[in-house]
Amino acid sequence: MNNTPRVLNRILLGIVGITLLAIGVLLMLLVSVPAVAAWWHGWAGGALSFWLDLFERTQFPGRQGSWLWLVICLVLVAVLALLVAWVAQQGKGRTSLLVAEEDPGGVPGNVAIGGGVAEQALRAALADRPDLTGVTVAAYAIRGEPALKIRVEPRQGVAPHTLAAEISGLVEALDAVIGKRTPVLIRIGTGARSRFGRAERVR
Repeated sequence: MNNTPRVLNRILLGIVGITLLAIGVLLMLLVSVPAVAAWWHGWAGGALSFWLDLFERTQFPGRQGSWLWLVICLVLVAVLALLVAWVAQQGKGRTSLLVAEEDPGGVPGNVAIGGGVAEQALRAALADRPDLTGVTVAAYAIRGEPALKIRVEPRQGVAPHTLAAEISGLVEALDAVIGKRTPVLIRIGTGARSRFGRAERVR
């Protein structure tokens, strides 16, 4: 429901993982295979000579120092800005308001109900259920309108349709309390606690 760039995140994680794997394999080959170590020494020496010569040929006229350092600094600043923009996109879409309307009463003003009210109320209503191992409630802004995302992890053997109907009843009761119908996404998932947890039963 949020605007987190999941596809981009997976691509970046894949690139980082492949890069780290390649570095690890290279380090193992450098330690265990003499031919790879000899090739690395020759390649690294040539690369170092190339960069030293490049910095030598790009010095400022009449001054010590290469203008390539300025280019490197600008590239690092651009990379830092991209990283900040990428981090800012993570989890974007959360909202702190569930209802914000003008009060029609005699005193002018606005009435605002925070998303935390709905989150805490639904979590409290579902927290003590023995057929659930986890409950997460969050408020998001979808196209400018507040909405709720409810994720529950039932134990094995719990009927999903029955659980969804019971949660829908809680949401309808919440709508009656706050006086506004709120769009809700109910997600029933499974996790390690759901697979290995067992509800206590009286025999």
